[in-house]
Amino acid sequence: MSILVVGSVAFDSIQTQSGSVDHCLGGAATHFALAASYFTDVRVIAVVGKDFTAEHEAVFTRRGIDTRGIEHADGLSFHWTGSYVSSLNEAETLGTDLNVFQTFSPKIPEAYRDSEYLFLANIDPVLQARVRSQMPQVRMVCGDTMNYWIADHAANLASVLRELDVLLINDGEVRMLAGDRNLVLAAEKVLTMGPKTLIVKHGEYGATAFFGQHSFSSGVRALHPFRAPALPLAEVVDPTGAGDSFAGGFYGYLASQPELTPAVFRTAMFYGGVMGSFAVERFGTERLQNVTREEIDERFRLFKEISHLEYANT
Repeated sequence: MSILVVGSVAFDSIQTQSGSVDHCLGGAATHFALAASYFTDVRVIAVVGKDFTAEHEAVFTRRGIDTRGIEHADGLSFHWTGSYVSSLNEAETLGTDLNVFQTFSPKIPEAYRDSEYLFLANIDPVLQARVRSQMPQVRMVCGDTMNYWIADHAANLASVLRELDVLLINDGEVRMLAGDRNLVLAAEKVLTMGPKTLIVKHGEYGATAFFGQHSFSSGVRALHPFRAPALPLAEVVDPTGAGDSFAGGFYGYLASQPELTPAVFRTAMFYGGVMGSFAVERFGTERLQNVTREEIDERFRLFKEISHLEYANT
């Protein structure tokens, strides 16, 4: 089944404790699409500038990703400059050049209108709502946002939240959105805002799913949250795309399954962690471009081994 992702395709200049790289391919839609492409068909809507070459586009097409929705505009692509030298857990933004992304107005190709799953990456909630309204037949909608939209665009964001099946944000954003420091209480408040399910990312500590009454179409209700771990890594080269890669692995696996059940959902969270762990091993999207399905499934087995009680007793 196909996923349509709407978001940024960009270039990143990054400094970390492992070195630095200038203008590597990045962006939320890029990391998401590459991670999801190992599980299902992916289509991308984004805007790029004249600096986005055929070589960059081939990063997508080699993975079978449909790029007909990437608009080529006159100007330069979105460029972010950041540093993780002080801490790998939080980026220091050194520069943000929106360039052609500043006037981004998503256009949905006719060939994309039969997409069954929609992912609204971190963009202006006005644009997210516009895309959602044009895709009324999708089976599921998952969305992301950030502190800027939560703080300064609350009304527009509220409209988007009411249309989401799954909201996928980090723990700080959950607390900010709910106005509550206790994560469990904050999650309960966010679920009343519209999303059927909330996925809370904890960076190097994994992710937690909080379920509402309508999380599963079968009528089964998961009464308790579910926590999936992150894989302990000896070295993290570049954490920039970890969250978007988690989202791609998670949502890509969901879209590959015929039915959404609690077991499928839990498995999807593990695959999200798998793809996030690969993403941080190299700068930019380098690792996601070259990982194999065999490596993905082997790391999934490793995730199960470190987190399942039956393995501890063998």
